[in-house]
Amino acid sequence: MKRRLIPPLTALALCVLTSLAPASAADGGSGVGDPYYPDDGNSGYDVAQYDVRVVYDPARPDHLDGDTTVTARALEDLDRFHLDLTGFEVSSVTVDGVAARAVAREGAHELVVTPARRLRKGAPFSVRVRYAGKPVGEGWIPLTDGGVSIVGEPHSASAWYPADDHPSDKATFRLTATVPDGWTAVGNGRPGPVTDDGAGHRTFRWYEDRPLVTYASTLAVDRFTMHTDKLADGTPVIDAIGPGTIVDAESEALQKKVLDFFSSRFGPYPFSSAGAIVTSQRAATAPELETQSRPTYDVGLFDVAMAHELAHQWFGDSVSFKDWRDGCLAECFASYAQWLWYEHEEGDDIDHDYYGSQVEEHRADPEFWRVPLYDPGAGRELDAALYERGPLMLHALRRTVGDDVFFRILRQWQSAHRYGNASWPQFEALAGTVSHQDLSGFFTAWAHSTVIPADRYLYPGGLSPVPRSGRPGA
Repeated sequence: MKRRLIPPLTALALCVLTSLAPASAADGGSGVGDPYYPDDGNSGYDVAQYDVRVVYDPARPDHLDGDTTVTARALEDLDRFHLDLTGFEVSSVTVDGVAARAVAREGAHELVVTPARRLRKGAPFSVRVRYAGKPVGEGWIPLTDGGVSIVGEPHSASAWYPADDHPSDKATFRLTATVPDGWTAVGNGRPGPVTDDGAGHRTFRWYEDRPLVTYASTLAVDRFTMHTDKLADGTPVIDAIGPGTIVDAESEALQKKVLDFFSSRFGPYPFSSAGAIVTSQRAATAPELETQSRPTYDVGLFDVAMAHELAHQWFGDSVSFKDWRDGCLAECFASYAQWLWYEHEEGDDIDHDYYGSQVEEHRADPEFWRVPLYDPGAGRELDAALYERGPLMLHALRRTVGDDVFFRILRQWQSAHRYGNASWPQFEALAGTVSHQDLSGFFTAWAHSTVIPADRYLYPGGLSPVPRSGRPGA
């Protein structure tokens, strides 16, 4: 079936149209003021839903056709607003079905839209953007056989659709992806109907009905084998297994066990579907990532990776952080969840085998303690400290308040902020409230300091140094 795109707007047309905008326009502006990424996201509106429609042919791995509708609500009067989109030729933009008065590109990823008439504060509106071209943004990961996996943090969404690309603006997500016969397109959430156009193309639909942060949205195209199952509560589990990957029935069953265990610790699984996307033969280095409801893995399903990414479904996806200073709310908890899993499944002694040995190994290493866990600094929002020292802090907190209180804190955190955003200071406040303890000294020493905590915070609740001779492997 032939698809024809409207010719792209020329630079001259954009310039002429832009000149028609009111001189004193109410501009939503670029950026939401994140202290690390001030140009990320956009002010002036709140997105409710993304409806992303794409056409991708693995025979042309450097091309994507896109047609995305963003449904939002104006937070102020707007004569002009911004979307984040990296690259592409934009062929048309409409607002509430009417052609935009002006469309311009600014900076690295700003698409500036001037609607035909002012958007009033509180009014819902929809903007439809049609675009095509070579994806150039962060997160577009080609597969060597022509497929693609779109994952990345902190940025990936603007590599394939226009978005308010900041974690503070969560929205539901609908994906419609057309690919040639023999290929499968996989996204977030529940699968919808698959249709065949009779001309060699199939269209796949996915619906994520719970708000997601844009970096947790995904599209993967490969010659997947699809497996389906259910959790104990009936939640469907859908696994997309790429060719040549290391996945067996035992590892897929383990995925369900991990989710059931975390549900007992953190509260009910938060989404309407679960599963995995397992890709192989990536043409570029790419992370395993907590893409919402269906984490993306490289090559296989392994317990340590599953524990981390599945814990993110609670910490990072359901409860997301407000800005990039708060990364510990996702990575510290997901990393500690790996310890919890091995404690539960293998009977590991966290006090001795993990906590004690790690502290002993790094006691005399000032670099290990140099980066604060909260507000680690621009460019360090995903610093190794969150993954290595974050779990130590959480275990010390657990020993400070006791098991019952610690897991009550985690469950209340999830219930209080389910499907929303929260900050690290809010977690500190909740921990103090639930425990009925003054934890300010503890959190100052662990989350805000750049030196090793004093022994009263380093060895609370029966924790003690592990002699070198007692370390595993010594």
